[in-house]
Amino acid sequence: MDVQRTGVKKRKAIRAVIAGMFVLVAGTGLFVWVRQMQPALASVEGGTLWPDTVKRGPMLRQVHGIGSLVPEEVVWISAMTEGRVERIFVQPGTLVRPDTPIMQLSNPTLTEALVTAQFDLKQAEANLADLAVTLQSSTFDKQAVAAQVNSEYNAAKLAADRDRQLVKYGLLAELELKLSENKAQQLEFRNQLEEKRLAIIHKSVEAQTAAQQVKIESLKSTVELKRHQVEQLLVRAGVTGVLQQLGNATGAATGAQPLEVGQNMAAGAILAKIAQQDKLKAQLKITETEARDIAVGQPTSIDTRILDNGSGDARKGLISGRVSRIDPAAVAGTVLVDIALTGSLPSGTRPDLGVDGTIDIERLNEVLFVGRPTVGQPNSTVSMFRYDADGKTASRVSVKLGRASATTMEVLGGLNVGDRVILSDMTQQIQYNKIAIK
Repeated sequence: MDVQRTGVKKRKAIRAVIAGMFVLVAGTGLFVWVRQMQPALASVEGGTLWPDTVKRGPMLRQVHGIGSLVPEEVVWISAMTEGRVERIFVQPGTLVRPDTPIMQLSNPTLTEALVTAQFDLKQAEANLADLAVTLQSSTFDKQAVAAQVNSEYNAAKLAADRDRQLVKYGLLAELELKLSENKAQQLEFRNQLEEKRLAIIHKSVEAQTAAQQVKIESLKSTVELKRHQVEQLLVRAGVTGVLQQLGNATGAATGAQPLEVGQNMAAGAILAKIAQQDKLKAQLKITETEARDIAVGQPTSIDTRILDNGSGDARKGLISGRVSRIDPAAVAGTVLVDIALTGSLPSGTRPDLGVDGTIDIERLNEVLFVGRPTVGQPNSTVSMFRYDADGKTASRVSVKLGRASATTMEVLGGLNVGDRVILSDMTQQIQYNKIAIK
């Protein structure tokens, strides 16, 4: 038979109350535990970071820049006269010597002018020879006239002396004597004139000959000039170096077309550019802020990136030098600095070769310094992450930076010797005070 159970509902109510109190207590504890927990740290892959250790000691301030080798002397060859390009013998990049022909120009007008000048010179020389004969003949005629007058004068003088003796003895009338003396005086005057004329004729011959000679010398100069201009139609290098370009532009990059066969060149137009390969200097582009401390004479190391015959010795590509000139104007935030090379050039060096340059500014003694961070300017305060003691986390600290070098930067505050900091760009984590290093 069935037995009726009593107190069941009461026991169920009691268990429900106990369970509800348990859930309430557990939920309250869980809520308090969650409230007390710190948020999870932002994590960064350690292999992607660039760490460095703060040091104390001497620090060499250096400025780094990139640039290229350029010739100290560039020879621009221009057209002496108008001409048409007939042939081009060498192309840019070719090593040339003073007598190396570069191109052949043509100018029919100039060639004709040379022939005309040569003909005019021969004509003038012929005229000089003809003038010499004419003047010689004229001189002979005047000498004959002078000799005739002198002979008549001497005869008249003798006749006057004779008549004077006859009058003295009464054998001749006084009137005849006067006539003889008068004739002798007239011939004496004529004789003096002829003698002066003979003296002048020599000077006249010299003057006329000199005038014609001047004309000949002028024509010789014209012929020589025309001949030189015709010879210059065969354009030669004139110096030893590397032909860098033909014409005034190297191509479309400059907005002009390179020089081509058949092109007409005006007088004075640029035909070629030659760089002397054994006289090179380095030109570095330095940021405007870093260029303020650069001075003429500072030592510089130029890296041409040329290895020694495949041995891998990069030191063979280093050239010592000194700052020789600083461009007073900045272009696009950079200053052009010329470096005079004092070391020997490695084989394979050529104009326009890309180089890296490091300029020594000054040496600082016993300063606190660290590797140059990716973000941070000289004499500024920046936030950096410093490794904690466990090496697994890093905390953000405020660091005061001082003078800068190419690879290091002076620390004025915020860090101590031996601190390890992250130099990488951490702008994406800068809102965190601490990060985890995975």
